[in-house]
Order: sequence, then structure tokens, then C-alpha cells
Amino acid sequence: MSINSLGHLFRLSTWGESHGPAIGGMIDGCPPGLELDEAHVQAFLDKRRPGTGRNVTPRQEPDRVRILSGVFEGRTTGTPIAFMIDNVDARSKDYPADAPYRPGHADYAYDAKYGFRDPRGGGRASARETAIRVAGGAVARLVIPDVRIDARVTAIGGERDGTKWESMLDQARTDGDSLGAMVEVVASGVPAGWGAPVYAKLDAALAGAMMSIPAVKGVEIGAGMATAAARGSDNADPMRMGEDGRPAFTANHSGGVAGGISTGQDIIVRMAFKPTSSIRTAVPSINARGEEVDASTRGRHDPCVGIRGAPVAEAMMALVLADHFLLHRAQCGG
Repeated sequence: MSINSLGHLFRLSTWGESHGPAIGGMIDGCPPGLELDEAHVQAFLDKRRPGTGRNVTPRQEPDRVRILSGVFEGRTTGTPIAFMIDNVDARSKDYPADAPYRPGHADYAYDAKYGFRDPRGGGRASARETAIRVAGGAVARLVIPDVRIDARVTAIGGERDGTKWESMLDQARTDGDSLGAMVEVVASGVPAGWGAPVYAKLDAALAGAMMSIPAVKGVEIGAGMATAAARGSDNADPMRMGEDGRPAFTANHSGGVAGGISTGQDIIVRMAFKPTSSIRTAVPSINARGEEVDASTRGRHDPCVGIRGAPVAEAMMALVLADHFLLHRAQCGG
């Protein structure tokens, strides 16, 4: 069974492949009466769009979104919102059917699961699918208008000094190679109380959503992995009463979530994007016939997929928070 949907009350389902005629999605559970048009969604898609510079894939996709249902006279109707983006610059000849498995990509895993796959650009495993997540996230933001979500690249190739990234990316391209990246996404304005204990933890949902992004191999919330080396007294988030009569925290090691429930602090999530698997550098591999060969990909690919991953991380944060806002309201009212 394949799962192509995310969320419970606010639910995004996506469809399409990298080199198919189009990609698309449907949102179920969006509240009615929200102002929505294609321009709002397009503004977020343009942040992720390929072909915008030398540090991203040169594939020229305008990513023009069309809303097909669920909106009337500029407002959501409460019915399913369907939308679609045409693929206009696929170059399938770069992906012959007998090409070897790309090490690090999903080629072999897909064959092992299904016994058949679309080899063109990675098919369903391609990061092309994330354009629909960004479109869905744009709608999700309307459900939580008081929450601000921002993501940024914090490191490329292990280097945190941004002044060095350009030359590092240039060298990676020259070498026919790629670089990994760290991305941090922060949500401000989330009130205390969203989420639930045990099996519906907000941080668990966020971790799962971020790990579902292609190329993400590690996720941490708040201090994350560093907490394993900390003492309890150092890792605590001290509290005092604020001037507004509500608790005030003097630290945020928890990343804005305690016991699976938001604390009212900024929600901070970081993720590690692996280097792009499709590279010109030859890597030992095999083909579908079991023959040992070298894999070298000549298609158009990002030298660092994490750069365009930041808008996707924002979208996933918005989708999870919109869903948990509605879940909280359903149980607790308000």
C-alpha cells in the first residue's frame, strides 16, 4: 500500500511524476471562507522554482499553478481544493530505461518494491513532487495566519560561512559532484497547547513530515542531538512569570515542544539534506540485469538540493501546524 497523503483534518494528497504531463494535489478539510487565489500560491512556488540561477537545476519549469476546484469568487468553499502544475521542460532522453541504478537514489529500492518503475528523472521519487507540497503549504498558511514560518540554509558542505558557499558550489559543479546542506525552519506565534501526548505528538508529526522530504536524512528539534551530551540542569528551559501574566521562558532547548505539545515558544526544526545523488562523477553500481557497471548521470540536477529545500521545509511546517491547529480546536474548542 502506498500513502500519498499527509494530515488528518487538513489533508494534502499529491500525484504525478517528474517527467509526466503534470503534477498535482488536493487539499481536503480546508475551512471555508478563506481568501485564496492562484497569485497567493504562486508567490511561494516561485521561491522553490528551478532554473533561477546557476546553483539550482537549469530545468526551466515556470511552475504555474491552476486551482481547479474548492474556490469560488476568491474564497475557499470548504470542499476539496484541487490544483495542478504542468511539466513543460522534461528531458526524458537523459534517463534511458537500461541505465544503472544511481547509488544513493531510490532507483533500486523502487524496483525492489514494485518490480517496475518510471526511470525518467526518478519518477515519483523525484524532488519535482515537492512543488505540490509548497502549493499545499501556501494554502495551509491561510489557516494559521498569526504564525510566521521562515527557513534558511545554515550550512553547505559542512561549512557555515556563507561567503564560501559560492566557490564550493562552483567547485562541486566542475568536479561533477554535489554538496549536502543543513536547513533550519522556525515557526513563531504558535500558541501553547497544540499537539497531544503519546501518539499524536506535534514534534513527532513535524519530524515525520520533514523526513518525508526527498534527500532529508536527519531531523532534530530544538537542541536535538546535542541534548545527549547535556546535563539536565543545562538542558532545562527555565520559566518565570512574564509581564503579561503568562509563563516566560529564558531558554528554548526543547524547540518549542514539550511532551508533544507546543509551549508557545518558537518551534525550531533542523534537517540534514544529503548531497544530490544524480552526479556526473562515476560511482560503482549495478544495472537491472545484475551486471556491475559505473553510474554517471548526465541530466540536469541541483548541485545542492538543500538550497531549494528551504521553501519545502516551510511548507511542511505549515501543513503540520494547520492540521494540529484544527485537531486542537476540534478537541478543545476555541
